[in-house]
Amino acid sequence: PVGEGGWRLSWLLLGLAGGFGASVAGGYALDPEDPLYTQALFDATRLSIPLLHLFDAETSHNMVISVAKRGLVPRDGRDYGPSLRTTVWGKAFENPIGLAAGFDKNAEAMEAMLGIGFGFVEVGSITPEPQDGNAKPRIFRVPSERAVINRIGCNSHGSKVVSERIGAFRDQQRAPETTGGAAGGGSKGIVGINIAKNKTSVDAAKDYAEACKLLADKADYVVINVSSPNTPGLRNLQAGTELAKIVKRMKGALNEVAPGVPLVVKIAPDLAPEDKKQIARVVLRHKVDGMIVSNTTVSRPGSVQGRESGKEKGGLSGRPLNEASTALIREMYELTSGRVPIIGCGGVSTGLDAYNKIRAGASLVQLYTGLIYQGPALVPKLKRELSHLLERDGFESVDQAVGADTRVKKGFFSRFW
Repeated sequence: PVGEGGWRLSWLLLGLAGGFGASVAGGYALDPEDPLYTQALFDATRLSIPLLHLFDAETSHNMVISVAKRGLVPRDGRDYGPSLRTTVWGKAFENPIGLAAGFDKNAEAMEAMLGIGFGFVEVGSITPEPQDGNAKPRIFRVPSERAVINRIGCNSHGSKVVSERIGAFRDQQRAPETTGGAAGGGSKGIVGINIAKNKTSVDAAKDYAEACKLLADKADYVVINVSSPNTPGLRNLQAGTELAKIVKRMKGALNEVAPGVPLVVKIAPDLAPEDKKQIARVVLRHKVDGMIVSNTTVSRPGSVQGRESGKEKGGLSGRPLNEASTALIREMYELTSGRVPIIGCGGVSTGLDAYNKIRAGASLVQLYTGLIYQGPALVPKLKRELSHLLERDGFESVDQAVGADTRVKKGFFSRFW
């Protein structure tokens, strides 16, 4: 691949993106509601994928963020039917398909990613103080497996800078239409904020609480990331007593600055049976509002190990994680008796992947790696496929399908959780 020095090709790609952006703007000026034109734009984005893959993975990702934050991406205002609309934590989601943390680490492309049709986006992980993360290279594609291995280590601009950025976005969302803002001041959508501790921190609970106090009042939900494999010792914080300590500090911070904002814990797929039970007990005892299941895995299926990048250290995401994450969703849903909403994450690249996670107990679903291989066109594709699968099986809504493949029977309590 072309390294970071391949600037001529970088400028060529950015020029193509500018031309594409001009066609986006021009087409929307003519007829922004034309569904055929909208789909044609999404299909055209697939052409950029081979060009992006000429670069190393981190360079191409930075280029995508640069393009997205300038609004040079298609927007999707099409209606995919009422079955995809769902309510979690009393918040109305236009659809259950979300963007996982890791794509927009520093909250630079929220408007664009909501605009392409995600029902919600999650930014981060955000650390209290700025940090660079681990040494490069640190992201590796495994194309034959539609997978990625990363050991980035939570590179972050820090909670102060990111808080200001999200605050400006929220102001834009609230701006009246008379100000001339896009779509009445900005995309209407739900934004979660994912928080991690600094690599050199000696007091993890303090780190999470400090970042929470700066960020939580701008969040629709807040995530405690204790499951990245790329920060030394972070996964040890999933243990019962350590997790309980962090949850208590975070609950205190939320009550102080943003009462009522849901608190969510993101867990790893590489958990021993007793660890899963301990996490479930902490979540129920301390009234955690949700779980994200799951983060990247440190395991390496044989199909990955045999590939050129397959032996790199770090967290594996993408298609090889799909079945394991779905199985863990089912297990955590049953361990918590369906009382805690789950966001399913890991290996989603088709509508069936998302549907299986919903039937396993996920109320919402996230993806990231799938975008690397399919681009923005993946988002409308998933929504069409999911809507069809719900209709095929006689479900009128996402909520009706949640947990359908588990032993948990929905009752009065779970309906109003």
